Amino acid sequence: MDLKEKYGSLALIAGASEGIGAAYAHHLAAAGINLVLVARRKEQLEQFAAELTTRYGIETICIQEDLADTDAADRIAEHIKAYEINLFIYNAGNSYIGKFEEQTWKVHKDIAMTNMITPLQLVYSIAPDMLKRGKGAIILMASLAGFQGTPFIATYAATKAFDQILAEGLWYEWKNRGIDVIACCAGATSSPNFINTNPGKQHFMAPKVQKPEEVVSECFKRLGKTPSFITGRANKVASFFMQRVLSRKKSVTTMGETTKKMYRV
Repeated sequence: MDLKEKYGSLALIAGASEGIGAAYAHHLAAAGINLVLVARRKEQLEQFAAELTTRYGIETICIQEDLADTDAADRIAEHIKAYEINLFIYNAGNSYIGKFEEQTWKVHKDIAMTNMITPLQLVYSIAPDMLKRGKGAIILMASLAGFQGTPFIATYAATKAFDQILAEGLWYEWKNRGIDVIACCAGATSSPNFINTNPGKQHFMAPKVQKPEEVVSECFKRLGKTPSFITGRANKVASFFMQRVLSRKKSVTTMGETTKKMYRV
């Protein structure tokens, strides 16, 4: 698929400077698509944008935002209103690992804002112009953790379930109006998300950890063909077993025991 021909010459990526977000940026830049990049750390973001410009010859716009801020989506929408964006990727994610009651309320609120409210508001702001043009795509990064309750990351898992369900509903509403919507449900990926947000925890790297580039490549192959998908064969097998073979109780229990061992909760 020629992404530039199908979706235009400008894309917005929220959560863009590392991990899967950076892989999305490289993939689109290699296709000649200019990028609006949103991330929290200004210096890292600008350095990454300069790297993309030098390597691929594209234009970049940097927007520094903490996506947990209640006004972040409004500021981003104001910043981009003059641009024609037909490809929007929301990759930002916030998480914790530990007992629910031991986290501060701010931790839970920031997770809900970053993973759920801000992407919802950005979709609400961006989609109307896409629909008027009859052209566009929206990619929401969900998670394998969102397919059932996941103990010790309960709030994170719940927000990722929201992202998946939102994308699936919008896929149907807009599929005959020129807009492709998809939820990319990734499993274990070599991303700094959990490591950065939980520096005191021992991070367990599963044997089937995917590279961000693999996740991104698979996503673009599925975009326009399905409302949601699980990345990686091992993740698909694990999900089938958890959802179709085990009872709901056993599935949640298995996730709890696994998470407890992985992160020494």
